[in-house]
Amino acid sequence: MTEYYFVMNNINEQSSLAIFENFKIRRVWDSVLEEWYFSVVDIVAVLTDSLDSRKYWNKLAQRLRDEGSEVVTKCHQLKMVASDGKMRITDVADIKTMFRLIQSIPSPKAEPIKMWLAKIGHERVQEMADPEKALNRSRLYWQKSGRSEKWIQQRMMGQETRNKLTDYWANHEVKEGREFAILTNIIHQEWSGLSVKSDKNVKGLKNQNLRDHMSEAELLFTALAEFSTRQFAEVDKATGLDENKVAGHKGGKISKNARLDLENKTGRRIVSGDNFLKSKSKRKIG
Repeated sequence: MTEYYFVMNNINEQSSLAIFENFKIRRVWDSVLEEWYFSVVDIVAVLTDSLDSRKYWNKLAQRLRDEGSEVVTKCHQLKMVASDGKMRITDVADIKTMFRLIQSIPSPKAEPIKMWLAKIGHERVQEMADPEKALNRSRLYWQKSGRSEKWIQQRMMGQETRNKLTDYWANHEVKEGREFAILTNIIHQEWSGLSVKSDKNVKGLKNQNLRDHMSEAELLFTALAEFSTRQFAEVDKATGLDENKVAGHKGGKISKNARLDLENKTGRRIVSGDNFLKSKSKRKIG
């Protein structure tokens, strides 16, 4: 099982929350095994309506072990965002294993959630065969969230730029996950003056996707930084983490200089504490 480290919650845009009825279910995409992995305690919460789904799962896991079931051994452990916003180890399982676990829990929601899991798996296969389906799904989500068409267009263009950069990394000995996150943070800090974590704090975000809460201008300068980074990497034939760090600093600086020039001439700051969370008060950079 691949170990994941999260900085932006946007590793290939596939580390996210899924919704079943009113329940939030944490999941992560393993790009090596090409499998979704779901939080076991989140699924247990759906099936049992238990006030303490973790305790229920611990008892169930012990019973399954006592019965000689191999289901529990097929579960893995990953760090996921907990309710307190911190990364904590939790049990996860792929769809096949989750089906077997569901059979061990008497619940009227067993069949509905199995159908829901099967649908997610089918959608992912479709998206891998036709990436346009994933883009259309994202567009619909942003529309329902109240984003403007202009913002959506900028977001999608930025994602295309991002994908080309990560494709370069993947083909030049940069490891997906932790190393992608390190390079992303270098680029972001170079152009914006803030680390990814600091920028999320300024915007009042926890486990939300930072880019989904950027302004059109922030998305544009992020895309410029990532486009420039790829240009430098290609020219320098950057290979591995260290060489791509150099390209990241260079690319981020191109965007930084453009940002400072625009800010000096307009008197308007590009990086701000604005976000799309209506329930959060806006914060300003001191």
